[in-house]
Amino acid sequence: MLQPLFLEEIDDDGIAWLVLTRPEVHNAFNDALIAELTTMLDGLGTDERVRAVVLSARGRSFSAGADLNWMKRSAEYSQEENLKDARALAGLMRTLYELPKPTLALVQGPAYGGGVGLIACCDIAVAAETANFCLSEVTLGLIPAVIAPYVIAAMGERPARRYFLTAEKFTAREARRIGLIHETVPDEALQDTGRRIVRALLKGGPNAQVDAKALVLAVSGRAIDDDLVEDTAARIARTRTSAEAREGIAAFLEKRKPKWRAD
Repeated sequence: MLQPLFLEEIDDDGIAWLVLTRPEVHNAFNDALIAELTTMLDGLGTDERVRAVVLSARGRSFSAGADLNWMKRSAEYSQEENLKDARALAGLMRTLYELPKPTLALVQGPAYGGGVGLIACCDIAVAAETANFCLSEVTLGLIPAVIAPYVIAAMGERPARRYFLTAEKFTAREARRIGLIHETVPDEALQDTGRRIVRALLKGGPNAQVDAKALVLAVSGRAIDDDLVEDTAARIARTRTSAEAREGIAAFLEKRKPKWRAD
């Protein structure tokens, strides 16, 4: 049986390279892919070998969103069965969004529906110049419900109002303009750009990166009040006393690389 997703490798630097491998159906989602990817991400999140996760895809498309055969089956489900199905997809998105490791999406070709959700859930997203995007759900009489919190956080409410309602395709350049992706590159440079970003990630303290990601999630959208100020003060106080921080500061003062850097 063809696996819908596989772990290509965890390399010597601790980078987990995940590849969507259903090119014959444009890497579309089904229940098996959702379950496997969620389980795999859960494992990578707790694997001490892993420094970062890179998500990419084989074939002409990054992901076409939901598999049509899966959608056809779900139309016959009961309300309870549909709710269970939707919770599984929502769980995947939340797992990726909150993964305690840096995440990078490398996007080639079309990314539709849930594929856009995967991109929005990653910390960093780079797209080939020929990539294109679409939140196509309304054309099928559906809504992009479970991906909405992450897509709106990435692109903002105003663009979401347009693209949720019109289901227009938009380019990589537009995706960058509205904040869905961080960088566009020539198609042939996508993998090299991914490796460049990975090298930058490897310069940071592993624990500091976990805490920095948690900091973004804790601070985003909150009012700047006494509680938030106290929370941020407590976070940096804890970090300063860590072994990793002591090593990082000592390495800087001694003009050497910290122990976590292999380069």
